[in-house]
Amino acid sequence: MKFNVRKEEMQEKLSNIQNIIEKKNTMPILSHFLLSAGKKDSYIIATDIETALKEPIDLTVEKEGRICIPAKKLLEIVREIDKDLSIETVDEQWLKVKAGSSEFRLATLPHIDFPAWPAVFEGQDIEEILIAPGLLLEMIEKTLYAAGENDTRYTLNGLLFHIKPDEKTLSIVGTDGHRLAFIQKQIDNDKLNINVKEEKRLIMPRKAVSELRRFLPLSGDQNETTKVKITLGPKHILFNIANIEFLSRLVDGTYPNYDNVIPKENEKTLIIKRDNFIKVLRRVSIMSRERASAVRFDIDSDRMYVSSSSPDIGEAKEDMEVAFNGEKITLGFNAKYLLDVAGAMNGEKILLELQDPLSPVLLKEEGSEDYKCVVMPMRI
Repeated sequence: MKFNVRKEEMQEKLSNIQNIIEKKNTMPILSHFLLSAGKKDSYIIATDIETALKEPIDLTVEKEGRICIPAKKLLEIVREIDKDLSIETVDEQWLKVKAGSSEFRLATLPHIDFPAWPAVFEGQDIEEILIAPGLLLEMIEKTLYAAGENDTRYTLNGLLFHIKPDEKTLSIVGTDGHRLAFIQKQIDNDKLNINVKEEKRLIMPRKAVSELRRFLPLSGDQNETTKVKITLGPKHILFNIANIEFLSRLVDGTYPNYDNVIPKENEKTLIIKRDNFIKVLRRVSIMSRERASAVRFDIDSDRMYVSSSSPDIGEAKEDMEVAFNGEKITLGFNAKYLLDVAGAMNGEKILLELQDPLSPVLLKEEGSEDYKCVVMPMRI
């Protein structure tokens, strides 16, 4: 194998796969990526077994071939050089990398040892979703923060993709048992189209979702003409984003019935200005214990008094204007949970539906039912 490649091209593609390659070295091949150099088609693949990324790479190929290259070490080389690269294999065990007057020799592994790209959708009816990249990004950003990270209930360490073809909806849900985020979108041929026969509940690992969002547009525009194609399999989910293929293994298990967690009959409503709420929470939580990040709300008809205290640090308090339709009430919250919710919202005002000091609190953007969040209060 022998080819030339621009420094910027190789650096960009190697940067894309760094979070996917396995760093624990339990299987040496997983710290490598597969490079396939062809005169008509060249691409790289990286995988950690749970997720895999395949993307094209622009090479000038003199001699075709395939090889497994250590991803981290090649990226370190590419970052330091100033010239474009000339790369060729030596005896199928070494890679010679030249850039200007610099020359490197890297040990490689045979391409036949690299895990095969799963043929997960062959021999079955294809079920898929077409969705605008900006819309998918929005749904992920508004739910991922609520998913568990190292929960012993392993199904919580991911996002639920709940597809209801009869109701023509796609919902994404994240929860760690202390808070829940739910967003639902209706089928709309401009932004969302679902070709699925039966209801599906698919759990995608948090790490995979976090990596996926890096390849979605950073703008909030939801009217992109090029859609993300999501292909659904019994054990995998495949995302085609422009010319990138992103594959993830699904979590095998049953996700909690999230609908039972969302309060339906909270009678008290509290309306607050989002920007002011965020600023007050940030200031007051400075004086709370770091792990619990506890803040206290004393709510009256038109004022809310927010306070925090710690015996070995001190205390803070601040009041803000609110609209509240209930009798005076006191609640405690983890400030970080509320900041995560408020930061994911876009509206000018946030609506909190309350019941009593220890019942789940429902948070919504005023005037919208698409996005709902639930936060459990703390004992104070």
